[in-house]
Amino acid sequence: MKPNPHIIELPKITDPRGNLTFIEQIRHIPFEIKRIFYLYDVPGGETRAGHALKTCHQFIVAASGSFDVILDTGQSRHRYHLNRSYYGLYVPPLVWRELENFSSGSVCLVLASEMYSEDDYYRDYDAYLAAVRSPKPDKE
Repeated sequence: MKPNPHIIELPKITDPRGNLTFIEQIRHIPFEIKRIFYLYDVPGGETRAGHALKTCHQFIVAASGSFDVILDTGQSRHRYHLNRSYYGLYVPPLVWRELENFSSGSVCLVLASEMYSEDDYYRDYDAYLAAVRSPKPDKE
């Protein structure tokens, strides 16, 4: 069965000197981390992502500030508002994603299960829909 996107609460250690949150692969997120990247200085009104990944799992965290993540499975769309650094959004493969409504100074941290490969991307929404809605061959 295909995993569903969902929010994961991360450990939060509070301290008067400042809080600490950490992420451990497999223990907190359901994949091994092979790549980390982050988005920052996103101009007001801009949208990021606009793609789906064929095999890569991702975990998205608002490390600072806030933004919205719109996920589309080809069957339904859901909007997630990320604004706490101790919550993240797990996104399995074959889910279209768009990021928007970035607050000033926001930082979007993304942990990925795969190294970058352009071949892993659906960048055309219609091609993505055709792939996820096509009947799957029976396994014998």
